[in-house]
Amino acid sequence: MAVNYATPAPDQLFAVPGVRLGTAAAAIRKKDRRDLTLIELAPGSRAAGVFTQNRFCAAPVQVCREHLAEGGAVRALIINTGIANAGTGAEGLRAARETSAAVADLLGCRSGEVLPFSTGVILEPLPLERLIAGLPDCVADLAADHWHAAAHAIMTTDTLAKAASRRVALGGHTITVTGMSKGAGMIRPNMATMLGFIATDAALTQPALQQLVGDAAAASFNCISVDGDTSTNDSFVLVSSGAAGNAPLEVGSAGYAALRDAVIDVARQLAQAIVRDGEGATKFISIEVAGGHSADECRAVAYAIAHSPLVKTAFFASDPNLGRILAAIGYAGIADLAVDRLRVWLGTGSDSVLVAEHGGRAAGYREEDGARIMRAAEIDIRVDLARGAARATVWTCDLSYEYVKINADYRS
Repeated sequence: MAVNYATPAPDQLFAVPGVRLGTAAAAIRKKDRRDLTLIELAPGSRAAGVFTQNRFCAAPVQVCREHLAEGGAVRALIINTGIANAGTGAEGLRAARETSAAVADLLGCRSGEVLPFSTGVILEPLPLERLIAGLPDCVADLAADHWHAAAHAIMTTDTLAKAASRRVALGGHTITVTGMSKGAGMIRPNMATMLGFIATDAALTQPALQQLVGDAAAASFNCISVDGDTSTNDSFVLVSSGAAGNAPLEVGSAGYAALRDAVIDVARQLAQAIVRDGEGATKFISIEVAGGHSADECRAVAYAIAHSPLVKTAFFASDPNLGRILAAIGYAGIADLAVDRLRVWLGTGSDSVLVAEHGGRAAGYREEDGARIMRAAEIDIRVDLARGAARATVWTCDLSYEYVKINADYRS
């Protein structure tokens, strides 16, 4: 079960004018489950995205990049689960392009205006015939209020669907921002085996849209880690239908900051939901590193802690073997780190416990205090590097027996 997260009810997910969603059971990998999702966008819609940095990136990622390079105009997104269409060579690229063409034929648009996405098992061919056969059912199911159903249809090992909505006033217009994500394992920054889709009816210029999707990723999906594995299919796409009727927003124009805040808020909720639903997770852990020379330096330390299997298993067991945190900080790559100035706490506010200072265990630290905080479902780790003013936060989870079981049995 996810840590302190529940899927929003359908009526808590606001329809985005200019956006319709439909799902179908196409038997991509398993029968009797909805595994194909079509998102139809009004003419004039635009999109921007950020994608995995894994060099072995999947065929749909390559095709998405090609189509977005044509200028950002987009009429549809098509998403399948079950098969990742990664490690599939020329045949995989053909399947992704034929998927886009089949959607374009149904919707009366160019194939370059269709963005394909896949998630699931790597190194297996995409069953293109079954996918294409399921598309008419997706079209028949299209509706503006189907975000809840679509969030369920894009799941793989997720235990629950992840979605969020916000509304913001913008120059006399009510702007809607709604999104969904999937992911539970093979998660680390830049990006992860995750898919994230956010739509807004606000009009933006293409440069503003690209800037905004990058900023949102940096503040959300690139701040999470479940197991430290960067996948092949990771995609985060921001869509603007422009149906709100506002003048297209530029970076820095009136109203842009408010929209940016709303998009980042939705993206952050979706990203944290992935960690809360991490495979086998029992605890949600926030790691704040302050006092660094730069934000990058702080992130490097936070990621070292977040990726450490020794740290993560200790938190699963509520075992205050906290020297593991110091070890992770020490190998994070800061050659001139003054360990005698560094401090580490567990918890926040009046309940925080100083664990380490002056190069070792804090004089007042007691293991029973550390164990008490580690038994909670949500835990904060705070580190002060005492070498600057920069800070960064990363969200992660513990590593349990169930994680091993899920990934050992994933294909069975």
